[in-house]
Amino acid sequence: MTENPPETRIRVQRRNGVGHLTLDRPRAINALDLGMVEDLHAALDAWRDDPDVGIVLLDGAGERGLCAGGDVRGLYDQIVAGRPGDTALFFRTEYALNAAIAEYPKPVVVLADGITMGGGMGLAGHAAVRVVTERSRLAMPETRIGFTPDVGGTWLLGRAPGRLGEYLGLTGTTMDAADAIHAGFADHLVPSEHLPELQHALETRADPHTPTELTLLFDTTAGPSRLQADRAWIDDAFAGDSVADIVERLRARPEAAASATADELETLSPTALTITLAAVRRARALPDLRAALAQEYGLVMWFAQTQPDLVEGIRAQLVDKDRSPRWHPAALADVDPGIAHEALAFVPDMPLWS
Repeated sequence: MTENPPETRIRVQRRNGVGHLTLDRPRAINALDLGMVEDLHAALDAWRDDPDVGIVLLDGAGERGLCAGGDVRGLYDQIVAGRPGDTALFFRTEYALNAAIAEYPKPVVVLADGITMGGGMGLAGHAAVRVVTERSRLAMPETRIGFTPDVGGTWLLGRAPGRLGEYLGLTGTTMDAADAIHAGFADHLVPSEHLPELQHALETRADPHTPTELTLLFDTTAGPSRLQADRAWIDDAFAGDSVADIVERLRARPEAAASATADELETLSPTALTITLAAVRRARALPDLRAALAQEYGLVMWFAQTQPDLVEGIRAQLVDKDRSPRWHPAALADVDPGIAHEALAFVPDMPLWS
């Protein structure tokens, strides 16, 4: 049964006990706008007490990926035009959806096939059953635009093994399926050619009948994880007390990858790196996902309302596309030592949870 509202970018179907949600904006790799977030949440609300829906399946249209993230260009336009209310509305709505997926009373199965980044991780990372494929590319790349991981990303990063959370959050490194499973961002690797069979099994309720058991019928052992192989130098370097200390530790390591990572960090926003390091570490001590989302909401509004690097990062990557952002300040040594405390203490005009 198709239940699509008119002019939606979300396909909503209900068949054989499965509520199927498909992000349908393939030309933009299913990047999320406010309407898409609202439609996803509305479908989940409608199915919450529906006895004819026992499982929710979420995937993306097209061959390129589940979701490339949020509408970052739209965020740029809102900030430049001085519309903080619009910015707050989007993030509040998106974070409410992230929490709803994590807390949903029925199993949510997400097929993170292809590119799944930023806002896409907010959909996939908190689901009950998180499936990746040989085509999956997962990341929280916010520091590359002078921003900080959100959509519950710090909650996931803070629970990654060792110091992978700091590494992935600061560098925005892309994970393949093996990396994502090792880091705790995914549960099962299913070859993309078997995804239609998995969907059929979820609908027909073959024995075994739970979503996890059904997924295991198609699960393939992931190959070696590069992240796991690199844990020695990552855990050593990213235990540093500050971003500057991390860079220094990377420079002292003999591995070529460590030196390259130091080079990469020195191209990114010193402010974004400093805030991200503090946010990931503070998230480790938070009690639940909602607390992490509340922390992230304060941080993203702090960036949007007080910091030039977010607009500059989006300009360089997506507007002018010169790939030459001019960060302010430009060097880690010039970052205010109290800036992380300031950012984490920021209270938005509009609270996250009403």
